[in-house]
Amino acid sequence: MLKGIIFDFDGTLFDSMFIWNTAGEAYLRSVGTEPEKDLQAVLKPMSLLQSATYIRKKYAVELTVEEIMNGINRTVEDFYFHTVQPKEGVTAFLEQLKNRGVKMCIATATDRYQVEAALKRCSMESFFSEIFTCTDVGHGKDEPVIFRKAMEHLGTTKSDTVVFEDAYHAARTAKTDGFITVAVYDSHETKQAELRSVSDCFIECFTHSEHFWKFAYGL
Repeated sequence: MLKGIIFDFDGTLFDSMFIWNTAGEAYLRSVGTEPEKDLQAVLKPMSLLQSATYIRKKYAVELTVEEIMNGINRTVEDFYFHTVQPKEGVTAFLEQLKNRGVKMCIATATDRYQVEAALKRCSMESFFSEIFTCTDVGHGKDEPVIFRKAMEHLGTTKSDTVVFEDAYHAARTAKTDGFITVAVYDSHETKQAELRSVSDCFIECFTHSEHFWKFAYGL
């Protein structure tokens, strides 16, 4: 029986992936450096810490990794504090889970204060008992550490815990580690076929998620 869900944030709960597609490029230009053409693809599977470390080494930026992380955050923080919105149907979907007694938390590469700002502005913070970030745990989603820590917090097991992800690389990590995975469609993920291949269930839109409930309560 479904007891716990670990949600990704950007592209899964909130329509926010596009802001990260240009964040690295925008930051580099702000410090007077022209980024490589494929920078977006290079940074996509990385945590913020990994991205800042890569930028510092690749572009010889004479700042600390922490300063680069802060700089990247400044390029996107206004979006989280004032603009970003949840995906269609998300709030009602979370209400149904809450009413069924499902425990929920977030595992994200985005820094905590930005996630907290968006959740609070949209009156959604009460759904989640904790926010785990790649920065806080010290590992990106190329490793399963963040999912394991989130599950430990929920007090559940892999047989009754589901990981929701919109990104192929993250869903693959969770699936390879033995988690049940649900893929959420987001137009910014180009590897849709691969994402579906590593997922046990696929949600095109939270408003039309009837098949998820059939899947979840057949666990």
